[in-house]
Amino acid sequence: MGKRVTPLRAGRGSRQGQAHGSADLRILAQERALRAYPFADISENLEVSISPRAKRMALRLNHRDRIVHLVVPKRASLRSAYDFAQDHQNWIQEKISKLPKIVPFQDGKTLPVFGRDRRIIVLYNKALRKTDIQLKKNEIIVITNKKDPAGRIRRFLMEQARKKISLLAQEKADRLDKKIAHLSVRDTVSRWGSCSEDGRLSFSWRLIFAPPEAMDYVVAHEVAHLVYMDHSRNFWAVCEELCDDYAQGKGWMHTNGHDLMRFGIES
Repeated sequence: MGKRVTPLRAGRGSRQGQAHGSADLRILAQERALRAYPFADISENLEVSISPRAKRMALRLNHRDRIVHLVVPKRASLRSAYDFAQDHQNWIQEKISKLPKIVPFQDGKTLPVFGRDRRIIVLYNKALRKTDIQLKKNEIIVITNKKDPAGRIRRFLMEQARKKISLLAQEKADRLDKKIAHLSVRDTVSRWGSCSEDGRLSFSWRLIFAPPEAMDYVVAHEVAHLVYMDHSRNFWAVCEELCDDYAQGKGWMHTNGHDLMRFGIES
């Protein structure tokens, strides 16, 4: 079961601290009571958590972790949460069953990297001290002494994604005469990219598996936020200016973006 505990934000001696403390205790009690309900019987892919901010119950599909997350408001009864999940059991099973087939980072598997299918070829060398990975035209050559080099392959691909995304972002920022305060590449769940008020950009490393026009669109989208922190007509005009295949890239991400989560998951 999913467990999320809201931290105390004020001192115990203040009224605000006491209020937060009471709310926390209620949530903790609900979290403990979750164990009394057999949510796993509804689906082994169902995760439940109590949210102090949620106003209604909601089911959300997590493509990366391949689970359905049930968010329960803190004032809702757990019985009603269980009934809600049971009423949506078919929906949960359907969503999980329709997830695309996973592609682990293993010898013989094929990954779409920078718009080109490349087959992983693992060459085992017991005497080798350090894993060497090379990105070829149609292959990803992995020379290693590791029995399971999936972690090394993942880190290699993340670094390749960071380099490419950094180049694209810098080129587009230069065109706008804007500065990027910081750029990071992470394994995000709900966003392909983000831009903060102070010019910090963050992207999902899984964009490496998207077609070039799709990656280019996401980078253009976030760099455009360096000018407009909204989605006004002016923002979209800048976005289109920065991306040649703007409509195609946006459309691909909208239709197929969630499929990028299937790569690198262990079978």
